[in-house]
Amino acid sequence: MTRFAEVAATSAAVGATRSRTGKLAALADLLRRLEDDELVPTVAWLSGGAPQGRIGVGWATVADAERDLGAEPAAEATLTVGEVDAAFERLAGLVGAGAGSNTARRTELAGLLRRATPPEADLLWRLFVGELRHGALEGLVTDAVARANGLPLADVRRAAMLAGDLPTVASLARAGGAEALAGVGL
Repeated sequence: MTRFAEVAATSAAVGATRSRTGKLAALADLLRRLEDDELVPTVAWLSGGAPQGRIGVGWATVADAERDLGAEPAAEATLTVGEVDAAFERLAGLVGAGAGSNTARRTELAGLLRRATPPEADLLWRLFVGELRHGALEGLVTDAVARANGLPLADVRRAAMLAGDLPTVASLARAGGAEALAGVGL
């Protein structure tokens, strides 16, 4: 079970260096350490998105949730990748849910942010408002998927282009290697 703090730390390390080689090494190292079920959400987050697509959370909603907290951030990292992914799933389920959905969204966000340490909350904030900007969006994460799985970069790029979904391609690369990637087509 990978702590979300490891994802936040990797994102911060990637953002702190201008070295493409350093960014790639940090990303590939994290991807190698992830459990299979953690790969898809983490690749999506590191690419600046979420596997659920639109989750209906923007700047104002996050600011409202933080205001509602009225408490200090968590002192110890306890959030797991799976727990954060499940929270994103619940948030996505509230999109267009009608009356009470804004309150439910703020409540869900407040619960997530209450458990987040400052670096985790920073990454969550940036993901929610679409401002990841750590210098490693999809192109570099694609390269990291290839490196983490010992696969030719061209194979991973081809599969990602044809599938249009890098997180799924990362999962295929880990589970089935070059053979699985070769099966990706139009």
